[in-house]
Amino acid sequence: MLNGVTRPFFGWVSDHIGRENTMFIAFMLEGIGIYALLHFASDPFLFVILSGLVFFAWGEIYSLFPATCTDIYGRKFATTNYGMLYTAKGTAALLVPLGNVLTTWTGSWTAVFVIAAILNIIAAVMALVVLRPLRVRALA
Repeated sequence: MLNGVTRPFFGWVSDHIGRENTMFIAFMLEGIGIYALLHFASDPFLFVILSGLVFFAWGEIYSLFPATCTDIYGRKFATTNYGMLYTAKGTAALLVPLGNVLTTWTGSWTAVFVIAAILNIIAAVMALVVLRPLRVRALA
């Protein structure tokens, strides 16, 4: 449910504070939530709350990525660009089995959670440092 509620919520937020700022917030929430899950997953209450937070933040890509893509490239190729975004997401899903390899190699899920949290925090920073200047240049 939270993954579905997040789409209109983050769309509304991005209309008020900007796409990149909203991506920063969402990716940072994901990173913090995943890292916190690593430490507090044994507490049933915190597990439910933190899992909800992570799933809430994950849904933002379905509203922000297509909107950002359309902002940059316009409506003419919106469906083509959206298809490319989904292809990228599907391709990234092919990396999921590497989590099992890493877990087998290290003997725990700690490395998987830490890497996921770090990558989300990097994505949050990149939304402001990389994406925002690219979008500004593209729109100029």
